[in-house]
Amino acid sequence: MNPSISRRHFIRASAAGVGSGTALGSLLSLGASVAPATARAQQLRIKDAKATPSVCPYCAVGCATIVRTVDGQIVDIEGDPRSPHNEGCLCPKGAATYQLHKNPNRATKVLHRKPGATAWEEVELDWAMDRVAHLVKKTRDETFVERLENGTLVNHTTAIFALGGATLDNEWNHMQQKLLRGLGVVAIENQARI
Repeated sequence: MNPSISRRHFIRASAAGVGSGTALGSLLSLGASVAPATARAQQLRIKDAKATPSVCPYCAVGCATIVRTVDGQIVDIEGDPRSPHNEGCLCPKGAATYQLHKNPNRATKVLHRKPGATAWEEVELDWAMDRVAHLVKKTRDETFVERLENGTLVNHTTAIFALGGATLDNEWNHMQQKLLRGLGVVAIENQARI
C-alpha cells in the first residue's frame, strides 16, 4: 500500500469502491493495478503448452486459432494473431471453442438405436463404421441409375446426398468429392464451394 495515503483517504476510497459494488473498484481507486497479476496469470496458464494452429469450426470465415495443449489435454484456444482474416480476434462463438471441446456433456462414445428400439446402446466404433459402409453400399446398389429411359448414360444414385462444412480443409474436401462422385452421388453441397 502507498504510505503517502492517509487513513481518511483510504476509507473514502474504500467506501467509493463498495458503493460501486466491487472490491476491485476499491483497489483501483487507491491506485492499485491488476495488470501485472493478469499478465502473469496468462503466462502461467500457457507456460510449457504446445501451440498447434487450427481453424475455428463454426462458420465459413475460417478464422485461425491456436490450440494450446499440455500433456495432450487442451488448456487454451485463442485467435491466431498471424491470420489475415481475424488477426487474432474471434467472435463469441469462436471464443467459446474451448467449451466445445471440454464440455462434460459432449458425446464421446458411439451410440446406436436399433430400428423400433426406444433406447440407445453403446457400440464399438469399428462396428459403426462397418455398418455405415454396408448401408451406403446397399442404398447405392438399390438406387443406382445407369441410363435414363431415353438411353442417356448417367451413372448416378438418386438416394444419397452429401452436405459438407465450410471449415473442412481442401484435402478433406478433395477426398470427399472423389469418394462421393465415385459412388455416383451428384447431389453434393459444400460451403467451401469446390
